[in-house]
Amino acid sequence: MLIVIVHVQVTPAGVEAFKAATLANARASVKEPGIARFDVIQERDDPTRFVLIEVYRNEAAPTAHKETPHYAAWRDTVAPLMAAPRTSARYDNVSPPAAAWEMPSAAGR
Repeated sequence: MLIVIVHVQVTPAGVEAFKAATLANARASVKEPGIARFDVIQERDDPTRFVLIEVYRNEAAPTAHKETPHYAAWRDTVAPLMAAPRTSARYDNVSPPAAAWEMPSAAGR
């Protein structure tokens, strides 16, 4: 398991467009065989800040994800909406066990 946490800040005018593009990407991403979860969260105190929590089944999955048409569409759509460059960090899973990441998709995905 590989978990990638992506921090994104968008312009105030770009919030709704970012959410729409990111949710479309997340819905398509969870259908990829290498992705266990793809969560999108928005900060309450500053709605221009988002965190993407991407849970991959193996080390090759992030590269495969970045080669999909839905990722390319997301990347190109959100680029002009960014208030700052996005940042990411990679994590190893400690808990819960890998099987626990295989939760059914939440409503709205």
